[in-house]
Amino acid sequence: MTTTRPGETPGFRDEVIEFLRDELPTDWQGVGALPAGEREGFVASWRKLAGSRGYLAVTWPEEYGGRGLGKVDHLVVVEEFSRAKVPVGTPGDTVSIKMLGNTINKWGTDTQKAQILPRIISGDDVWCQGYSEPESGSDLSSLRTRAALRGDEWHIDGQKIWTSNAANANWMFLLARTDPAAARTKGITMLIMPMTQPGVEVRPITMLSGASDFCEVFFTDAVTPAANVVGSVNDGWAVANSLLTHERGEEAAVNPVLFAHEFARVLALVRERGADRDPAIRARITRSYTELSAMKAMGDRILDAYIRDGSLGPAASVSKLYWSEYHQRLSSIAVDVLGQDALYWVGDPPMRWFRADDPGAPNTSASWLSIHLQNSLAGTVYAGTSEIQRNIIAERALGLPRESRQS
Repeated sequence: MTTTRPGETPGFRDEVIEFLRDELPTDWQGVGALPAGEREGFVASWRKLAGSRGYLAVTWPEEYGGRGLGKVDHLVVVEEFSRAKVPVGTPGDTVSIKMLGNTINKWGTDTQKAQILPRIISGDDVWCQGYSEPESGSDLSSLRTRAALRGDEWHIDGQKIWTSNAANANWMFLLARTDPAAARTKGITMLIMPMTQPGVEVRPITMLSGASDFCEVFFTDAVTPAANVVGSVNDGWAVANSLLTHERGEEAAVNPVLFAHEFARVLALVRERGADRDPAIRARITRSYTELSAMKAMGDRILDAYIRDGSLGPAASVSKLYWSEYHQRLSSIAVDVLGQDALYWVGDPPMRWFRADDPGAPNTSASWLSIHLQNSLAGTVYAGTSEIQRNIIAERALGLPRESRQS
């Protein structure tokens, strides 16, 4: 019997299930079970196939590569693809589709939609996000990158940091200060800019693991056409907030689906190692299961509110705080159960930049060390620190006095 969700398009889930049954081998164990050298190629070809059916962005209009369906239908795709142990897209689609594409759908001109959205789905363009700066991370409104309009071009100078996938992207959407005299959030504009030009320098940041998932990006009189504004000039803060609302609204319902598969991997590891006889581990597993159930209920409520009126308010911060701290507790169970084996690296790291490993991935130390040290521990820092989320909840939801800030 197929379980359905309120609000999903009748027959759509059955269509997705049939697609997966027809396209995957009968002995399919999951993309994580493939040899490391085959994963990237499979994901690329699978993305192309899923995109041809409109599954990468089902809420987008059909003329731009979507299906014109609702937000619940996107969750249907995530649920069924996760159950079949295949990804909905590539790690880069978090930026290209979830962040930029949905923002262009709301704020972009007809020309921008026609030029940008189909090329995202086809994979012809790869995007990165230019937000954080060396002195402007959680306090993003203090950003210093500037853009000045001269004739029919914006000229951009400044620096971005911790930019995921910048070394592979050929386009960036960024926030720049376009009115230095305006209040901090009033003089910011969102621009889209080609990366392949003399005024853009990308420097990969090598981490302790040897990977270079993040980059510094320097702009020295980089240029982009005057028409490459998303929304209105000096209204980029509103555009960025709507991007965040969509991202958090979607991930609130999607995360429990992804984390459920990771929880199953942790549980399998606990049983493999005989740790299920340890009362302390059993108590931690029980807590994680309870928290995951609560996360799903919260995600459904947030998604319902987002569908109803398009706003989240402090609920977005509650969700981000909850899942990021949950993930740290869950991954720490795996590392503790590995014991001495967690002192050395065996196996292949995850393909995903953040959160869960690919379905079917073996319970190796490389997988869990990467998830714990690089992904879950960073989860309370990236996309807004836990301290920032608690301030938002306290001040905007509970009406508590604002935190005193030293000048």
